[in-house]
Amino acid sequence: DEAVDDFYSCTLCQSFAPTHVCIISPQRLGLCGAYNWLDCKAAHQINPTGPNQPIPKGEELDHQLGRWSGPQEFVYGHSNQSVDQVTMYSIMTDPMTACGCFECMVLVIPESNGVMIVSREDPSMTPAGMTFSSMAGMFGGGLQTPGAMGVGKFYLTSPKFISADGGFKRVVWMSSFLKESMPEEFKAVAEREGVPDLIDRVADERNATTVEELLAWLEERDHPALKMDPIM
Repeated sequence: DEAVDDFYSCTLCQSFAPTHVCIISPQRLGLCGAYNWLDCKAAHQINPTGPNQPIPKGEELDHQLGRWSGPQEFVYGHSNQSVDQVTMYSIMTDPMTACGCFECMVLVIPESNGVMIVSREDPSMTPAGMTFSSMAGMFGGGLQTPGAMGVGKFYLTSPKFISADGGFKRVVWMSSFLKESMPEEFKAVAEREGVPDLIDRVADERNATTVEELLAWLEERDHPALKMDPIM
């Protein structure tokens, strides 16, 4: 992200989420997973008036949160002036709005001091007491909800994934579909985070569907999130 001067927008979902604007950077692809930074750059060259517009980063306002003046102004102007602050790297402070077609939902579980990640393919109950479809209905539609964020699944492997809030070590629960479909990617992330067996310490729907079951799992496996600074 630091190596480029422009991010890109995607407003394709505004037909059903009028206040939603995706800000796509080299290290954060679109919520639907279909557009990365290079895709948007190519799309803009093909269709200069289309939904993928370059956004000059402008002045850096907060390095840790990932806040720049350019994306702030663009989101405000293209969200029907309903979203005036947005960050790239935080789930707690002005996170990006959620459309509804996101691949995964990331949601804070306060009791665990961490976050859970629910895949669109997962129909099961989660420790938050909701299924994916319930969360999509509650947090989608262009809403900006601190503690809840729709993401493309490959953003989970980025060094910038909620980096302002502690990064991937905050993940305490994850749909088994993600574990099984991206084993090598998550293994590399765990090693990068300095906890090689981190994924083995992360619960899924096969072993925890309530907060009580999740906390017991995390304590038994000494999950690093339990010792991190409070997320809320």
